[in-house]
Amino acid sequence: MPVPAKRGQETVDRLLDAALDVYSQRGRDGFSLTAVLELSGVSVGSLYHHFSNFDGLSATLYNRCTADLLTELLACLDPHDNAADGVRAMAAGYLEWSAKNPAKARIVHFLPYAGYLPDNAKPVDPEPADLYREIVMWFNPYLVSGHIQPLAPVMIELLVCGPVAATTKRWLAGDPGIDMNDAARLIPERVWQSVRGPRG
Repeated sequence: MPVPAKRGQETVDRLLDAALDVYSQRGRDGFSLTAVLELSGVSVGSLYHHFSNFDGLSATLYNRCTADLLTELLACLDPHDNAADGVRAMAAGYLEWSAKNPAKARIVHFLPYAGYLPDNAKPVDPEPADLYREIVMWFNPYLVSGHIQPLAPVMIELLVCGPVAATTKRWLAGDPGIDMNDAARLIPERVWQSVRGPRG
């Protein structure tokens, strides 16, 4: 890899790591261009060179954290060759990833920059859209076979990820009634029952 390209990627990574740390430590109100620049030691001109603006940095961070979550979910699905075990593992994996990666989970659930993604985010590897398609492909045979209800992908996503996303958001917000270990033990079976088809 040419040295300039390597240095450029190092700067990108430094800015993204700093942005993650700032959001984790200071929350939405403290998440600012100035704070990220101070922590990263990168100049404002360099940030604009790599991301165009602060929205671009924020959107790229959102994409990177989302890709990390989806990579984990896909890894939870891949070992399983039946719908029930895969769905349960995916729901549990979402909760376990969130518990182990609270800073990234906060970005995924609370960073208010999703609307900027189409225009402002730099490419990340892997791309969230590609990972989402792989997850949909895992589900497709079970939709056809009747092991999972014949629902649109967005409805499957809402039924499988909705309960665990809501649980994660409440846990991140400090709800004392949420125990992530209990959630990982109790919710996956109920998620499976919500999408179970006639042959499930």
